[in-house]
Amino acid sequence: MNAAAATRSRVVAAVAALSMLAAGCAYTTPELHASIPPNSEASTILAANGTELTTLHAGENRTEITLDEVPEHVQNAIVAAEDRRFWTHIGIDVRGILRALRRNVDEGAVVEGGSTITQQFVKNAIIGSDRTLDRKIEEASLAIQVERQFTKEEILESYLNTIYFGAGAYGIEAAAQIYFGIPAADLDIAQGALLAGLIKAPSTYDPFVNAEGAIERRTFVLDAMADEGYISADEAEQLAQTDIVLATPDPESTYDGAYFVEEVKRFILEHPAFGRTYEERARLLFTGGLTIETTLDLRLQALAEASMERVLVDPFDDPDGALVAMDPATGQVKAMVGGRDFFDGGPQSKFNLATQGQRPSGSSFKPIVLAAALEEGMELSTRYSAPAHMDIEVTGGTWEVENYGGTEGGVVDLVDATVNSYNTAYAQLVMDVGAADAVRVAAGIGIDSPLMAVPSAVLGANDVSPLDMASAYSSFANRGVHNDPVFVTRVLGPDGEVIYQHAPSPLRVLERETADQVTQVLQQVISRGTGVRARIGRPAAGKTGTGQNWADAWFVGYTPELVTSVWVGFAEGQVPMVPPTTRIRVTGGTWPAEVWQMFMTSALAETPASDFELGDPIEDEPSADDSAGDSQDRVDAGDDAAAADEVVAPGELVSDVVGMRSDLASDILTRAGFVVSTESVPDDQYPPGVVASMKPSGESIVPSGSEVVLYVANGQKVRRVPDVLGEGVEAATAMVLGAGYEVEIVVEAEDNPEAAEIRAGQVWKVDPGTHSPLEPGQTVTIWANPAL
Repeated sequence: MNAAAATRSRVVAAVAALSMLAAGCAYTTPELHASIPPNSEASTILAANGTELTTLHAGENRTEITLDEVPEHVQNAIVAAEDRRFWTHIGIDVRGILRALRRNVDEGAVVEGGSTITQQFVKNAIIGSDRTLDRKIEEASLAIQVERQFTKEEILESYLNTIYFGAGAYGIEAAAQIYFGIPAADLDIAQGALLAGLIKAPSTYDPFVNAEGAIERRTFVLDAMADEGYISADEAEQLAQTDIVLATPDPESTYDGAYFVEEVKRFILEHPAFGRTYEERARLLFTGGLTIETTLDLRLQALAEASMERVLVDPFDDPDGALVAMDPATGQVKAMVGGRDFFDGGPQSKFNLATQGQRPSGSSFKPIVLAAALEEGMELSTRYSAPAHMDIEVTGGTWEVENYGGTEGGVVDLVDATVNSYNTAYAQLVMDVGAADAVRVAAGIGIDSPLMAVPSAVLGANDVSPLDMASAYSSFANRGVHNDPVFVTRVLGPDGEVIYQHAPSPLRVLERETADQVTQVLQQVISRGTGVRARIGRPAAGKTGTGQNWADAWFVGYTPELVTSVWVGFAEGQVPMVPPTTRIRVTGGTWPAEVWQMFMTSALAETPASDFELGDPIEDEPSADDSAGDSQDRVDAGDDAAAADEVVAPGELVSDVVGMRSDLASDILTRAGFVVSTESVPDDQYPPGVVASMKPSGESIVPSGSEVVLYVANGQKVRRVPDVLGEGVEAATAMVLGAGYEVEIVVEAEDNPEAAEIRAGQVWKVDPGTHSPLEPGQTVTIWANPAL
């Protein structure tokens, strides 16, 4: 046993003895929810088929060292962050207790303990963390007695070897290795301050997940060190500006489904079945020898990642993406993509976009408002005008609503309002339904993120996660019955005893008829609406969503067997996904729908197609003789008559597949009944294998069976006429010849005599124009002013 372990053992033994004495006098130690074996054991996380995903190695996450091996500035950071009067108090901090007492009285409950380092050690090592008055009295009494028997140095050493820093790291040495890849002895002041800041809330300030929060907490610790005189104010300010450079995981530590695994760990760390406190649950997870059985389907996980990579082909310039796939009948999460690469070592790489990333939902929220309307008794035949623009008076001002692309929708029922995603029609609908009722339905069917009850919620003003949307749409797929998302099915202890067993708790959240009608409408979104790129050759329903300024794009859809939510956007913020930032203008019907289509096609390839069990079918198109006097109509007879006079052009709509991979584009158009051919062309905008242009153009109406030519980028740049304006004749000639063209020179003064004199001998005109595409070997004519 090393010196640190010996010291810790003596202190723990003494505290244990004191604790038993105190317990015999006045206290009863509550029974643990789950026992922790005396010797640390690794916990194992398994996929649904029993394959090991990863092992949480207890031994690698705890290494005891002596206080002499911890730099003084790291000790100072810990003391400044956790217990500024550690070196002078008697085990309890009277001033801290009074402060906590005032807050507890204000709150009417024990919310702050005023614990010293000594009290924290007593709590973590022996008696647990219950926030009760008896437990706090016991903790304080034992802390005073520990201070009488041991030196401050011995107490601090034991504390530094036992406190939890997050990421499975118990003790300062393990924390230094996990977060920075160095021994504690090599930690600098900024690194020590960051680790000290983790103690208060390891999950909240985890730098792998929340770099911004970790930096803010580090700044707090540095300021505290300056206040205590450990460093100067200038040093604190300078160190606060330094970047966080974290350790990169070893290649052998990578594993499948890493974002999913993080959710499994989060589940264990937050569920009361695994301990009374966060510290107890963390200790059980990383040292308890658990076997954790999960719902992850490794085949679907691989397909989900591959689908993302095939659509978002450029890891440097393309936006990020997230995907959640779950079984609507059970709530079991089958696949999860939370980012591009969990293990790439970037400051945000471990941030899970599928669960932690909350972004505006766009029009993918509309089916939820539709469900709320149907629950209130509205009919799908309810009609609204759908002008390109509409001003609606709401509390606090005027709500300006526009349809995507300025489209005039005429007069539409709720089916066409959804299929074509008319914002102005849905704005009127949410005013009739009530924003509060729409938000209530959203929360009831599976959205856990906080929602504002505002009319603009119908257009996606609220931030939600991909997991939220998959969970909500699962209620539609399961005919109005909701199952909460499930990641863990069973947890076994080291001896095989069952510690946790998932118990299904299905809950009816919508009338069956409501859910069925929503599904019928969303089937048409894919068959003839904004989601045509999501066609998979089997019954499917879904909805597109595009955020304001094209900063977020969604496709959420389902079959009877599987519901999948896809989000695409830039993780760093609200960055418009329009050229030149992206290759195309990204909407929910483009890249998200393509990812969804690719994933669902392959995921269900071995599953026989099945139809939705629905009630009476609804018409694909609104009837021209719908009664204008229907009690549900929101338009007058004149408007309805005008709508009935509209004539739909014969033929088929050609999906706009520019920006898609050619194989996927060909598949979509072929299944729509078109004859597809491809030509390889040079292109400056698109990567190889992506459709650069098409003929006829996307969104054209052409006879069924027509030929569509796809011009596919081949990786070669388009040859263009060089910019020779303002060059001398000799230099311009060399540039044109060097670009592979013939040259013809015309010496002729431009029309403005003054300009011709100023630019004497220089080129003033080029044909074809500068930067025009031109095949090599063609002739470029240049006009130059006469030389003086």
